[in-house]
Amino acid sequence: LLGDVGRLATLAREPQLPNDLYPLLAATAGLYLVAHLAVRRFAPAADPTILPLAAMLNGLGFVFIARLADVRPAYAAQARIQSVWVAIAVAVFVAVLAFVPDIRVFERYRYTALLLGLAFLLLPLVPVIGQTRGGGRLWVAVGPLSFQPSEVAKVLLVAFFASYLADNRELLTEGRIRIGRRSLPSPRDLGPLLLAWGVALLVLAYQQDIGTSLLFFGVFSAMLYMSTRRTAYLVGTLILLAVGAVFAYSAFGHVRVRVENWLDPWADPLGRGLQPIQAWFAFGSGGIAGTGIGLGHPGEVPNATTDYMFSTIGEELGLAGAMAVVTAFLLLVGSGFRIALEAARPFAKLFAAGLVTIMGLQTFLIIGGVLRVIPLTGIVLPFASYGGSSLLANFAVIALLLRMSDDNARGPTRPPPATGSGP
Repeated sequence: LLGDVGRLATLAREPQLPNDLYPLLAATAGLYLVAHLAVRRFAPAADPTILPLAAMLNGLGFVFIARLADVRPAYAAQARIQSVWVAIAVAVFVAVLAFVPDIRVFERYRYTALLLGLAFLLLPLVPVIGQTRGGGRLWVAVGPLSFQPSEVAKVLLVAFFASYLADNRELLTEGRIRIGRRSLPSPRDLGPLLLAWGVALLVLAYQQDIGTSLLFFGVFSAMLYMSTRRTAYLVGTLILLAVGAVFAYSAFGHVRVRVENWLDPWADPLGRGLQPIQAWFAFGSGGIAGTGIGLGHPGEVPNATTDYMFSTIGEELGLAGAMAVVTAFLLLVGSGFRIALEAARPFAKLFAAGLVTIMGLQTFLIIGGVLRVIPLTGIVLPFASYGGSSLLANFAVIALLLRMSDDNARGPTRPPPATGSGP
């Protein structure tokens, strides 16, 4: 039923409302009413802005996916599949709120979270179900549905990072080894963290998933800095990033193509440079107020529903609509950091900050790539772009943020579990 949203876009060209408009609106409203009731039932004191912002971004993206169904048959199939993913994502959102009453379970079973996260990263390498697309082996296909396991892995690995850093932040800050006036952390303290991070990056590099590698690198660096406040860690990770970027450019052909497209897309305007050039024209056509939904030509941009969803929004809603989307993400990220600041326990602070850092960094990487501030990384716009795995992971993230927000409002009522007691 949600796939018929695309017909709403025809109001720009046709004078009559679709006959099934009201059942459509009822189904859409009912889906988010269930999510709202779940929040009222399981996290009544949580931040009231997070779910509406996510719903707005998701609804806007779905309208454009369905609107593009009139342009290409493939987009019509995407609209139908996305409607299923939206329903599943809301179910995941409700399940996380209902079955994770205390986020400290991630703190207690941090090594279980680590092992599960690495297992999800390795899933695309499994024969038969693993698939290679766009130069990288990132996907797992089960029947007609396909998803990226790395979207689930990032939540689990952030939980491990947060738990480990919360327990060892003093040792990582002060260090055990003295060299003159400076202190350095011992390999015993920093080793497990670097090992987990390094294995994750090696797997992603083997799969040629550069976008997710950047996400993991960024969130690891940010969480390490937020935990210790030592500038040396930040400088060290930036140096490693520069070395890794040079290696990726020399080792992976599709990375070189994206960097060259970023530097000069006009070198091959009808081939590899077609996407960024068409995106420029899309933004230029949109102007300040946009062409209006249904009146632009976003289908001229390849991958308009995934990598270039932001250019689709920019064309038909203009600069005003694009800025509204950016503002919504800023409010969402700001709400997440406020939850982190208000948390009483170190693990909750770092977990919330890590989750919202991933969301904010992912938004920056895709919008920056579309606008050619940085090379395109191949990840998608949270909540708005087509893609079930990203949708499921991001709805799980906002459910965890709402759980922590509710805990903050209620205050600590139970002693924390024994750290490190889990498997």
